[in-house]
Amino acid sequence: MSNIGLPLHMLTALSPLDGRYRDKIADLAPFFSEFALIRYRVFVEVQYFIALTQIPLPGLESFDAEQVESLNRIFEDFNEAAAERVKTIERTTNHDVKAVEYFLKEEFLAMGLGRFAEFIHFGLTSQDINNTATPLMLKQAHGRVMLPELDKIISELRLMAAHWLHTPMLARTHGQPASPTTMGKELMVFAERLEAQRKNLLLVPFQAKFGGATGNFNAHVATYPLIDWPGFANGFTAEFLGLQRQQTTTQIEHYDNMAAYFDAMRRINNILVDLCRDVWSYVSLDYFKQKVVAGEIGSSAMPHKVNPIDFENAEGNLMLANAVFTFLSDKLPVSRLQRDLTDSTVLRNAGVPLGHTLIAYKSILKGLSKLLLNEHKLYYDLENNWMVIAEGIQTILRREGYPKPYEALKELTRGRDAITQNDLRQFIESLRVSDDVKDELYQLSPHTYTGTLQTKA
Repeated sequence: MSNIGLPLHMLTALSPLDGRYRDKIADLAPFFSEFALIRYRVFVEVQYFIALTQIPLPGLESFDAEQVESLNRIFEDFNEAAAERVKTIERTTNHDVKAVEYFLKEEFLAMGLGRFAEFIHFGLTSQDINNTATPLMLKQAHGRVMLPELDKIISELRLMAAHWLHTPMLARTHGQPASPTTMGKELMVFAERLEAQRKNLLLVPFQAKFGGATGNFNAHVATYPLIDWPGFANGFTAEFLGLQRQQTTTQIEHYDNMAAYFDAMRRINNILVDLCRDVWSYVSLDYFKQKVVAGEIGSSAMPHKVNPIDFENAEGNLMLANAVFTFLSDKLPVSRLQRDLTDSTVLRNAGVPLGHTLIAYKSILKGLSKLLLNEHKLYYDLENNWMVIAEGIQTILRREGYPKPYEALKELTRGRDAITQNDLRQFIESLRVSDDVKDELYQLSPHTYTGTLQTKA
């Protein structure tokens, strides 16, 4: 659908997700809009009814299996008019899940299936629907939207790392010149970190609660005591919904693994915040220049500006997303006794941090595509920081048993405004070591002193 949910103009939308950034997060609308939630509830209710007919539950023996396709079309053809009908019913019921049940009963009557209508939502509580619909929405949004976008970032970082793997760069620890590295290796750090957390993310199962009013199948057992209801529920959630059923619950799922999913996403976002800040710093150091986009303005006052706005936008959205992820992770697993209603309103915001995360992913990809490596600046900074090979000199001297080599290099280099190649050559010449060792030391250069690059790029 081209316009899912309530029509909101970008100039009047309360949230920037539905206003300024709507086009960037439109792929999430089929999973987290009000329309989407109603549609997924309809899906769960229909699938549950179909599963009951396959027992078959006494009273459903006469259901014609050829009608299954027609039932599935209620979900497949669900549109805004149908969603509006549910909302109209809800204005009377003041209960969103009951409104879905009544809507389906109307559909059954229209299809000539009215005699089966009371088996819709049979023995269930609203959370059996909400706690299956929401994790299913999360699972599909994750697999179809979020993960592919994350994989694009990882792939792009790997390509850039491979391209610049052997391009030397002055490192900075504590913001000060340090042993040289390469631009490619530094980008590979982020690719590997993201890949590791991606693996952890995939270990978190998408779970569902399905067990009646307080999780014990009370009504199911009272009505049909000979049926293995836990076994049925396990098969239903796995085979019909593709979810893992929680075995022992209250009225609601305990949300522990949903919290783990949010925490895993937050760790990935923290890595990306780190990436954004590093790239921003490299732009500030003039190590990266950015492609100029025709028509774009960097500053309303300073015409020369080409700002790293994509990485700044991403950083802000990632941090906002993480604040909401943290809240959801902290709040959802906590509920009074067998349940309170606080999770219901909170859970409606599950798509909010994913929306801000998606904006950030797209901004990062856009920003990476605009980066141009300024190899002249990299060379200049290395050439003006010969003191960074002092580490290599003193370590070779340690190997040779030279007395107090660290202290000798410290006296030569620490606190000096500049150490030139000639300064170091004079120092090496003064050393009481063999000519072979001196030749070895003369070969050291900040342009080649990059160690071994242990990367799979």
